[in-house]
Amino acid sequence: MTSDTSSISTPSDPPEASSTSSEPPMDLSLPSSSPSEPTSDARPNLIDIPENLQVRLKPEGDKLLLILPPDAEQTKSPIGFSWNEVWQQFKQQLSARERFWQPNSAVYLMVGDRLLDNRQLQAIADELSDLQLQLRWVYTSRRQTAVVAATAGYSVEQQTAAAPIAKPTTAAPSMEEPLYVQMTLRSGTEIRHNGTVVVLGDLNPGSSVIAAGDILVWGRLRGVAHAGCKGDSRCLILALQLEPTQIRIADFVARAPETPPAHYHPEVAYVSPKRTIRIARASDFQRPEWENQA
Repeated sequence: MTSDTSSISTPSDPPEASSTSSEPPMDLSLPSSSPSEPTSDARPNLIDIPENLQVRLKPEGDKLLLILPPDAEQTKSPIGFSWNEVWQQFKQQLSARERFWQPNSAVYLMVGDRLLDNRQLQAIADELSDLQLQLRWVYTSRRQTAVVAATAGYSVEQQTAAAPIAKPTTAAPSMEEPLYVQMTLRSGTEIRHNGTVVVLGDLNPGSSVIAAGDILVWGRLRGVAHAGCKGDSRCLILALQLEPTQIRIADFVARAPETPPAHYHPEVAYVSPKRTIRIARASDFQRPEWENQA
């Protein structure tokens, strides 16, 4: 009984040409193609993402800047990132890089025109806290984000969308709409705004409000208030109870007397024509007429 032996050829074992065959061996090589002439199924070019459209974490002095990419409609770029994509980039930045920061370093979050809600801001703060980083400041050009950050207890600077972050301009920009903050400012909290600031709460000692316009505090002002920070000495500071650590209007500075008044009333601080800061009862106040005042 004769046994038949079967063989199976695989793609890795091409069949051998017979030595007795008169036909030439089959050429199994692929046709060559010039690098300048890609085949029809070539991979399309990758899209390079500019640095300003990436989540960045970089040191600046004794602090860290966490910079989020702007919204696509603001940059007029076809590249845009949802919050989930920004969040993944953020986590990759924290995990992929060497920890060059010192424990408990302060983080300055540069949001720009991206809108953040309370949940997203808290998620960023928690992730930073896990790495011994402390979120302290939020820079934003969006009013909603500024209110969310201030309500959460972070220091805030709201700027115009076109202004570079953390770089004050020398020219007097147009005033922003008033910023309303419904909270009590704790020690260490600072609010900056290129317009009028209205606080529905108290300014505790150690807190501060810096505004290009007026400052109105519907509560006790016991911190630092700087109105007209761009140089407008016609701005006012109003509070239901005025007992500040320091008040400033434009370049004029004053502090509360050491002896508090027997009774508190709603009061207004202003710069008088004699170029000094004066305080008057709100019920009796009349804005002084300035001559040749810019």
